[in-house]
Amino acid sequence: MTNEIVIEELNTLLRGTYMGIRSFEHYIQRVDNEELKKTFQSMQKNTKLDAQKIAERIQNLGGVPADDEGVSGSMHSFMHKMTLSDDPQKIIDDALKGLKNYGVQYSEKLIAGDLDPESKQIVDEVIDTNRKHVDQLGQLLH
Repeated sequence: MTNEIVIEELNTLLRGTYMGIRSFEHYIQRVDNEELKKTFQSMQKNTKLDAQKIAERIQNLGGVPADDEGVSGSMHSFMHKMTLSDDPQKIIDDALKGLKNYGVQYSEKLIAGDLDPESKQIVDEVIDTNRKHVDQLGQLLH
């Protein structure tokens, strides 16, 4: 496995992480409940730290980290913002779906076998952060 492959995989994950940051921004803008807003702000902060870790790893491998979600991610983000409900429960549902589908499942598929041990550890930490966010949001639904 070459650094180029690892860098490409990490940049794909990084672009997805930027999509997550943008989604949290949409939730924060739509939510009136201060506690829920703080929860989303905390999750966004964690996700930004994860993006920073991924970007640093890409640089340490000699690559150039992506600096946004990319064209398709940008289009997805625009559509997400336009179709997002104002209902707090639907917002939580939307966040849960995104975190489960992209933050955990897609990320797990992305890293299946293509990373060196140090990169895999960073990605595992990112996935763990997303799992914690899923648990946090799941508790808000009860």
